[in-house]
Parts: sequence; structure tokens; C-alpha cells
Amino acid sequence: MLPLAGALRAAAVPGFGRALAVFTFSLALSAQAARCGVPRRPPPSNSSENCWSRLHPVNMFNSYNVKFYHSKALTSPYPGSHIERCQVPEDKVSWLIEWKDYNPVEYTALSVLAGPSWADPQIHNKGFSPKFNERDGEVERRSLNGLYVVENGRPRNPLGRTGLTGRGLLGRWGPNHAADPVVTRWKRDKSGNKIAHPVTGKNILQFVAIKRRDCEEWAIPGGMVDPGEKINTTLKREFEEEALNSLQKSPEEKAELEKQLHKLFSQEHFVVYRGYVDDPRNTDNAWIETEAVNYHDETGETMDNLPLEAGDDAGVVKWVDISEKLELYASHSYFIKLVTEKHGAHWSEDPGPECCE
Repeated sequence: MLPLAGALRAAAVPGFGRALAVFTFSLALSAQAARCGVPRRPPPSNSSENCWSRLHPVNMFNSYNVKFYHSKALTSPYPGSHIERCQVPEDKVSWLIEWKDYNPVEYTALSVLAGPSWADPQIHNKGFSPKFNERDGEVERRSLNGLYVVENGRPRNPLGRTGLTGRGLLGRWGPNHAADPVVTRWKRDKSGNKIAHPVTGKNILQFVAIKRRDCEEWAIPGGMVDPGEKINTTLKREFEEEALNSLQKSPEEKAELEKQLHKLFSQEHFVVYRGYVDDPRNTDNAWIETEAVNYHDETGETMDNLPLEAGDDAGVVKWVDISEKLELYASHSYFIKLVTEKHGAHWSEDPGPECCE
């Protein structure tokens, strides 16, 4: 449960209100059950565009008795390993609930312990004094969701227990910041006319999706923000690397890609979401936060001239029709749903109940 006092304190953090509003819905929408087998609340039905306007921090702060959980962050085995998390019942996820017998598994991947440039040292290493809840040199250790607790020198996952301590596959203690560019266009027929869904009558959106090499799940082509890097730079870089294979291009080819993408990435865009991500890599001491941004190619002319080619962490890349049937990595389905609501596009054949005050 999100305590009222904590919520109001967090509201004072610049830009936090909108993040919490959207973040709140993200957690309610997580569909994958935890290993403990405790049933989860079903995701809300499809919303109309009018519902979008009600994602307002005031409405969220009025829902004091609503409990929010992560679920993908409770699943086992941990990605890329045979490590089984300590099972966490739904009623024990919150740190506010005392659980003296909680005995999480400690795990940090060898690839992280090897000390790559993108990873922190172990927490008690000599000379390592991270400034949590601050910008620490070039490393951003502030959370998009406000202040987090630091206990025994380790940051504590703001969403609760995950059954695993350490960092797992994540490089940073605390928030690990990512960026997810959602590039969309309208689905069109050979004559260039928009294609509407036969049941809802709403036009169908498509987005550029990649199939991740590590887990073979479909996802938005995003990645981690480098130290000192601006978020808009990360968004463009990750799209180029994963969806256009820019790392394998010649300087001339890369310059041409940059020129064509400039129009799309410099236009007015829509910030879909900022905050915590229900990611299977999360632990009690390290978690993913992201900023998902929609870049929409209204005419389709920009992206028509850019042949998609999988690169870096992507095994496959293609345009995918958007609907509620999509099964995507982490919280990505939720981000895509918000994009369809913003554009008034098709999402579900079931209209669902009307929004109510």
C-alpha cells in the first residue's frame, strides 16, 4: 500500500505527480502471477480516450486503500540463471508488513561482478561511497518516483520485496535508468489509406518491435541510459542500434540514418510513462526505471525510407500491429496501450465499462 504521507512527500518532487499517476496504473496492469501462486487482480478493461484525461495525480492520491504490487519481479528462475527467488506471498510484498522470517536469496551475476564500466562495485568495496537519492557525479541515483529507503548501506526497492537481494543482472545499486522509444505509424493498405479494425472501427497503429536475444520476448527497442547522457540522446541511440543496426553501418550510412531520423525524433513527441518498471531483473536492491516516449510518424513517409534491421541486443525487428493480444516484455504492453489511448487507435474488441468519476 502506498502510504498517504509518503505519497504527499513524493508529490513535492518535480515532475513526480504525473509519473506516479501513470506508474500506479502500470502496477495494477501487471498480468503475470508470482511464483507463490497467489491470484492477481485482473487488469482493467480497455479505456476510452476520456479515461486518459483522468490519469491525474489527485485521483491517484485519493485511492489510499488500493494496494499495488509488482509481479514479474517475483518470478523464478531469475533471468539468465537457475537461481530461484524466495517465494513472497502477496500479503508480504510491502516493506510495511513485518516478516521476521524473510530470507531472500543473494545473487549478483558474474558479468556484473567482473566490474564492467556500466556497473557499480560491491557495496562495501573500499573507496566506493555511492550518494543515493542524489546525482552522483555522472551517475543518476535519484528515482523518478521520489526518495527511496537506504538500509544497511543498500537501497531498498520502493515497490517491496522481490525474494532476491544483490543486483542480479543490473549494474547499479538502486535505480537503473532506461529509455524506451515507441515509434509508431498507422497501418495502411496498398493505396495508402488507413486500415480500421473491423469490429471497433478504430484505425490500427503499428509500432517497431524487437525480439530480445536474451529471453526471446518481443519488446520496445530500448536500453540503459549511459552516465551523463541526456534521455533524448538515449532514446534515439537505442532505436538506431537495435532497430536499424547502426553499430554495423559505415560512417556514410550512419550519417544518412541520422539525417532521416532527425525529422522524426525532433518533432513533437508524447511522454508515455516515467517511473518504476515491473521487470524480471529487479531485486530488493536494484530495479529498472524508464522513460517511454512515443515518436509518431503520422504520414509514414519518414519510416518508409528506413529499412528495419535488427542489431545489438535485438534478434529480430519488425512492424507489429497493436492490440490487447500483444504479449511483450516487462511492462511494455502497458506502455503500448497508453499510446493507443492517446491516438484514439484500436486496442481491444471489448469496449469495457465506461469510466466513472
